[in-house]
Amino acid sequence: MGTANILVFVPGKGVVLNEPSVVAIGVENNRILAVGAEAKVMIGRTPEAIVAYRPMKDGVIADYKVTEIMLRYYMRKALGGWSFVKPEVLISVPAGVTSTERRAVIEAAIKAGAKNAYVIKEPILAAIGAGIPIYEAKGHMIADIGGGTTDVAVISLGGIVASTSVKCAGNRIDESIADYIKKTFNLAIGDKTAEDIKINIGSALPLEEELSMNVKGRDMVSGLPRSVEIKTNEIAKAISKELREMIKAIKDVLQETPPELAADIIDNGIIMTGGTSALRNFPELILSKIGVKAVLAKDPLYCVAQGTGIALEHLGAYKKMIIAKK
Repeated sequence: MGTANILVFVPGKGVVLNEPSVVAIGVENNRILAVGAEAKVMIGRTPEAIVAYRPMKDGVIADYKVTEIMLRYYMRKALGGWSFVKPEVLISVPAGVTSTERRAVIEAAIKAGAKNAYVIKEPILAAIGAGIPIYEAKGHMIADIGGGTTDVAVISLGGIVASTSVKCAGNRIDESIADYIKKTFNLAIGDKTAEDIKINIGSALPLEEELSMNVKGRDMVSGLPRSVEIKTNEIAKAISKELREMIKAIKDVLQETPPELAADIIDNGIIMTGGTSALRNFPELILSKIGVKAVLAKDPLYCVAQGTGIALEHLGAYKKMIIAKK
């Protein structure tokens, strides 16, 4: 259950659903008009009578009722229409989640139609999904960088030794891109355009051979539509503050790590998961700033979902990591 995307893993089938965590609501009657990909298309394009927004903020529930409706929709879709069997649901939560936020996630899942709901901290699931042998007496560092939060943890013997969770990730990068274009070019752009810029030409480090993109928006002075050409190195500069915050989170966890585990991390490197970790040259930036190699996991966007699926299939084996159930 991410700030940007919701992924559903069904044991025996794998990841069956990957859709944006966006809901479109009718203002007058509070009716849900669209969920997921259908609703994301509406962001920034709706009339006054419709609001399209994300009910998850910084990895936790911001709007309880809408999240519950969204969960019910996705569970029904993943199970295929109407299912009379209530499923057991395992949900990932950020490492820094409070007990109240955790309880809200469990209650939303139960009300959405789950028989039992369990929650596990995201870094553990990301590590399982990335194929890290978490029960070894070795230190493994995972940096899970998603849409709302950056979760960093050192895992050894199946538990988290040191961790932090900062509310700075993909969405903050999108905001800084939109702000930069507004200040530099007097051009207002939407969230969707900012995300497209990040994906198409964004980079954590300046490039010798820059990529460029034609960006369309509304002129802040004349109010008329206008387009400008943006290049990669401009974007690298615009997002440097957010990237520094993410690097600081990794440094903070390394400073708390016992020396023996720190030695293991030098050998194994930092494993990067989550959609934002796929930003160009991000592992290279971490190596240059921290001096430890960073490795991008295979299918970084799917690691947490796959880890959740593996943990759900072997609930007994991962019992001590399950924080709460109902």
